[in-house]
Amino acid sequence: MSWGFDKKQQKHKNTEPLSGLDLMERYIKFVKERTEIEQNYAKQLRNLTKKYSKRGGKEEQECKFSNHASFQEILNELGDYAGQRELVAENMTANICDKLTKYLQDLKLERKTVSEGGRDAQQNLESSFKHLENIKKRFAKEWAEADKATQQAEKTESDTNATKFDVEKAKNHALARTRAAEEFRNNYAAELQKFNKEQKYFYYTEIPQIYNKLQVMDERRIQQLAECYCLFSHIEKDVLPIISKCLEGIAAAGTKIDHKKASLQVGCVVGFGCCDEDVSGCAVAVTEGRLGETQLVPGRVQSPADSEQLSIWPFGERQSLACELSQVPTNRGSS
Repeated sequence: MSWGFDKKQQKHKNTEPLSGLDLMERYIKFVKERTEIEQNYAKQLRNLTKKYSKRGGKEEQECKFSNHASFQEILNELGDYAGQRELVAENMTANICDKLTKYLQDLKLERKTVSEGGRDAQQNLESSFKHLENIKKRFAKEWAEADKATQQAEKTESDTNATKFDVEKAKNHALARTRAAEEFRNNYAAELQKFNKEQKYFYYTEIPQIYNKLQVMDERRIQQLAECYCLFSHIEKDVLPIISKCLEGIAAAGTKIDHKKASLQVGCVVGFGCCDEDVSGCAVAVTEGRLGETQLVPGRVQSPADSEQLSIWPFGERQSLACELSQVPTNRGSS
């Protein structure tokens, strides 16, 4: 007996929802691998900033120079950038992986319940059909027996040697068998009508309801998956403003460096340039920033004792030199 669907159709119906569940599992796995990449990337960035960050001593003194300080600001901004990558990984794990994993478990359980309901309905219909087949076989057997008894009664009646008692006995037996066959026929007709109603309800009510439930479940699955596709992008977009600020901070750290001032600061440290007001005196200063024009500025020339306090000397080993202030002319005109 055909149940309305061939094997290819049934296989297609069973495979299509399963392929959708498989796609959701693959997407969860994909996002998990993406979060692992983000976490490893953030960890490597933090290790990198930690490796190049200043820790004190000479490195702390170097941070007084604007180019060194800017580099430290870049490292700080990069650390904040790493924090945003960690935030992306955390949000993807919580809002996509965990959410879809729980939804997938509930969906599988719901689909299992609906499928079991369909299998139970089909098994009930198959049981009714087997019961109908048994009644049909019993009816066919009884009808054959009744027909046989009727033929035997007719044969006995036509037999001239048969007594009246034998004829009446054969007729009564044929009548009894015929009545029994009629009862089985009525019973079979009732069971057949009942089975047809059950079969009609199964194919026109139960099966459509089951497929509608599966369709609604699949629509919700597709919608949920589509929302998580969009969420994958929104999570990335949410951190873009802060990431942009980090990148702007890195750019600002580079633009605020005054290369001339930084160079003069280096000159003060090594002892061959002019310092800011906190340094008491210079020997030579550049006039109005013009190359080649210098003037000697009155002030205290650093003594060898002062020079020993300098940590950098660019011209090799230093020798003690004596210089008297009276020998230094105050301007270019007096020689």
